[in-house]
Amino acid sequence: MTFSDLRRALGAMFIGLALAFIPAVPAMAATVVTVNGEPISDVQVDQRLRLFRMEGNNTGRNGALEQLITEAIQIQEAKRLGINVSNAQVDEALLQIARNLNVSRDKLQQMLQQGGVSSATLQDRLRAAIAWNGVTEAVVAPQVQVSELELDQQAAQQIADFQKFDYILKEVVFIGGGGRSGQANRYRSSFAGCDTAVELSLAYTDVAVVDIGRRHATQIPDPIAKELAGLNVGGITKPRAVENGLSMLAVCEKVQAEDLTFVKGGLREDAGGDAMAAETKAYLERLRSQAKIIYQ
Repeated sequence: MTFSDLRRALGAMFIGLALAFIPAVPAMAATVVTVNGEPISDVQVDQRLRLFRMEGNNTGRNGALEQLITEAIQIQEAKRLGINVSNAQVDEALLQIARNLNVSRDKLQQMLQQGGVSSATLQDRLRAAIAWNGVTEAVVAPQVQVSELELDQQAAQQIADFQKFDYILKEVVFIGGGGRSGQANRYRSSFAGCDTAVELSLAYTDVAVVDIGRRHATQIPDPIAKELAGLNVGGITKPRAVENGLSMLAVCEKVQAEDLTFVKGGLREDAGGDAMAAETKAYLERLRSQAKIIYQ
């Protein structure tokens, strides 16, 4: 989970939640586990469990303990790499959560207190999340590589026949809505090509002819791209309702061109995200396997 994901999750956990007052009972802290010599107390586990309950997290005490162990490992790795999280960064994260809830920071703290959760508990979690985000950006991200050849192959498989064209287009807009469909269709039936598009429009009122320029089919919504694929140069699409009236696209030029740029962009983002998540998980698992964790 990235820091931004966590922030959204923490913001969501309070929405619509009616909290009963649950007083936090002071207790003498007893160590329940050490992580590379760093103690985690039963009070920390109890506080994290209360936070879990506010979130609707049902993994119980063991889940709370395991999360604290993971965070200890993450903080330790950040320190090893010289990545420090300032109090100002944590304060800003808390303030952002409050903004997401449309409440003040004081109100957020009050909500936590009503759930029996100290502000330090949430601050500790945020500090670990920010630190781990810094670790992944510094160590994991540079190692994530996406094969351009694989992207090309995947993109080529996803390109349909109607998406293998490059166009120069004009848009003809009949301003005013569906009541002008008859006029738009008359224009379409008289259309003789882009060179006379403006001249033809002068026979009608409130008509705009706009140069769209060059577009590849992958940049155009599929239903329109399919219609354009069936037209020759000089053709024009059927009228479609748009925000300000009725729109038609005229084909001024059309050439066969398999452009994978836009398809690859989406594939690259997905592949990069998946690879980043996998590498981050493996990195954390290696750290955990090397950690000296002693349960008391």
